[in-house]
Amino acid sequence: MTTASVIGAGSWGTALATVLAQRGIDVKLWCRDPDQAAQMADSRENHRYLPGVRLGENIIPTDDFNLTVQSEVILCVTPSAAMANLADSLTKAQVARDTIFISCTKGLERETGRRMTEILSSHLPENPIAVLSGPNHAEEVGRQLATAAVIGCEDRDIALRLQELFTLPWFRTYTSEDVAGIELGGATKNVYAICAGISEGLGLGDNAKAALVTRGLAEMIRLGTHLGGSPATFQGLSGVGDLMVTCYSAHSRNNQVGRMLGEGKNIEKVLGSMTMVAEGVPNTLSFYEAARRAGVNTPIIDQAYAVISGHKSPDIALNELLNRNPRQETDS
Repeated sequence: MTTASVIGAGSWGTALATVLAQRGIDVKLWCRDPDQAAQMADSRENHRYLPGVRLGENIIPTDDFNLTVQSEVILCVTPSAAMANLADSLTKAQVARDTIFISCTKGLERETGRRMTEILSSHLPENPIAVLSGPNHAEEVGRQLATAAVIGCEDRDIALRLQELFTLPWFRTYTSEDVAGIELGGATKNVYAICAGISEGLGLGDNAKAALVTRGLAEMIRLGTHLGGSPATFQGLSGVGDLMVTCYSAHSRNNQVGRMLGEGKNIEKVLGSMTMVAEGVPNTLSFYEAARRAGVNTPIIDQAYAVISGHKSPDIALNELLNRNPRQETDS
């Protein structure tokens, strides 16, 4: 492959563009805002979302969507709420059937519970669709710090081609055929990151956070396997790996949201203070409703939903979690 496009010039999209550029690929980085595209082209830096990371000369910032879709591989790095509109736009653009699409967005469509690759596949049934996920903070990828990721695709040959594309001395990728498990793990961890942040905002310690992360993983596996993922996948990079980094890292936007909620701020004020999307907020609503449809017990997601929707304060939600009926650890 010699050409690639990244649709979405936020921090993660920009970081992924730098990875591809390091492989010698000509990368088109699409921005909705023409002024942002012009600024990045002129300064060779995304000052708004990933400051301090230089954009190689083979990265072309652009707001021309039709130019963007003329690539061998296209990375979709938009917010989950915008994925359906993007897929519709791609259909209208009449993309070549052999163009490979990679979803790099972690979320579920709230109304339907569809994963991001399912949305893309429904609009582009002839095209190969893959997912890239893992414990990958854009700030560290942009600085070329050691990182591992997993590429999921039902077509093993496509997965191997993408693995080669995303392999650098500091960026290591693995492959998997469990697309559903990768997507579900990468999206549910955002909910638990908010909960981890809430525990910090409430002034709790490491014991509480470790218990929360551990029980969150058990809940992730319980719900994720019911929704089609393999249990082994949730023990990997897109499950426990992503869960750990998002719950514990200062880079995590979802953790920041939770911390402010735990400190007593309401969700409107929290979201109003942020410049980038915290996917854990819509993810919480989506997974709460998906769990209800599936009939799966998800006490942590339920309490996160209650806090985000304004039905409970964080301290009451915590108290209810701690005072559930005693049970064996392996029980649901």
